[in-house]
Amino acid sequence: MKLIDVFWAYIIIGILILVGRLIRQRIWVVRSLYIPSSVVAGIIGLLLGPSAFGAVVKASNPTSALANGIFAPNIIDVWKQSPSIFINIVFATIFIGQSIPSLQMVWRKAAPQAAFGQILGWGQYVIGLLLALTVLVPVFKLPMISGCLIEVAFEGGHGTAAGMAKTFEELQFPAGADLSLALATVGLISGVVAGTAIINWGYRSGNLQVIRELKDERKQDQSAEPSTEETPEIQAARANLLRDLLIDPLSFNFGFVGLAIAFGWLLLEGLRALEAATWGVNGLKLMTYVPLFPMALIGGAIVQIIIERTRRRYLISRALIENIGGLALDVTIVTAMATISLAAIGDNLIPFLLLSAAGIIWNVCAFIFFAPRIFPTFWIERGIGDMGQSMGVTATGILLMRMADPDNHSGAFEAFAYKQLFFEPILGGGLFTAAAPPLVVRFGAVPVLFSALVIVLLWSVFGIINCRRIKSADFRF
Repeated sequence: MKLIDVFWAYIIIGILILVGRLIRQRIWVVRSLYIPSSVVAGIIGLLLGPSAFGAVVKASNPTSALANGIFAPNIIDVWKQSPSIFINIVFATIFIGQSIPSLQMVWRKAAPQAAFGQILGWGQYVIGLLLALTVLVPVFKLPMISGCLIEVAFEGGHGTAAGMAKTFEELQFPAGADLSLALATVGLISGVVAGTAIINWGYRSGNLQVIRELKDERKQDQSAEPSTEETPEIQAARANLLRDLLIDPLSFNFGFVGLAIAFGWLLLEGLRALEAATWGVNGLKLMTYVPLFPMALIGGAIVQIIIERTRRRYLISRALIENIGGLALDVTIVTAMATISLAAIGDNLIPFLLLSAAGIIWNVCAFIFFAPRIFPTFWIERGIGDMGQSMGVTATGILLMRMADPDNHSGAFEAFAYKQLFFEPILGGGLFTAAAPPLVVRFGAVPVLFSALVIVLLWSVFGIINCRRIKSADFRF
């Protein structure tokens, strides 16, 4: 592989994204389902690559120059390696530039949201592992770690599914990467469709309770809280910095992303060394299979804490950090989807459909049952974001919250954002998402299933009791 191959590989990605954007604008169905342009671009790359167009040509003329699709093999090789690289950038940007308030204030607002999100996430392991134990393994002869695919794909989304590809390969389940990416697409679409249907039902039935009289009262409550917006002093300090910096602001902010990844790498290597010297001596090796991206997330939090403790928040522009993360996520999605093996999905079509149905049914039923019992007020407005995130990506959850509560009268946006501090480091691409497959291989599915079930029950009990406590205290979010 030469550098020129890498260059043209990413030039083609940029063109595919432009084409995906054009298709999204012109085709009503794609636009109405809120499918991101990067997903459309990835599908185009897949259809024009070796798994679709190339396979058709190869079946009729194996010696044709288009037997591997319209893309050169070197381009495909670059794309196959890209998701596991760029996902580290995505996770490193999650906390950088975000104001981290006191844990007491965060927990007070995010407790119901955290409980509901944990129930959804751990429940996906329960449903997936039950399906693996009863059907996928005995009937279809899939490995037991297939029970982890729902959480990886639905809760984690395309980025996490792509980032876990190497782990699945090392655990002798290479088809897991293709199945999880396809499942992530199913989750993304079904999340928007199911969420829209629930919101429409809420409007018609009167269960969508956006009470406008609470707006002024909530503003008064929030006025005593620290503002998350940048002050004029921070903006002025940043302007002075950039004036004398002689470097592009995007490049400067990318330096902090690199620092976060470096911290994450040091943390991961430290944990691997600790494992090798302690519990790994007896054969229990987990950190070997943990990818870098969950540690990069923690590295980003470390960078942000250092910036805040040294009172240099002006060094970081959150908008530019989000642009860096957004670009990396687009590259991750396009390259991951363009290199999906359709043959692997075809060989496991029935398990794929079963996993898809199980994931959708669990998320929708859990929302209907738990959300009214965990959120004391605005249960649709506050719960729909977590359901959307658990079936697609964070952006899906935000989209559904905006549909349900455009003016944020319920305070769902703040609680949803704060919840990520208790959620992202664990599930949806966090430490347990990375550790679950090797844990299943090492200890078997039953202990992991039992542990996930206990955690679901504990969070359920906490969520219900906390809801009653809030109602009895007449606490306002």
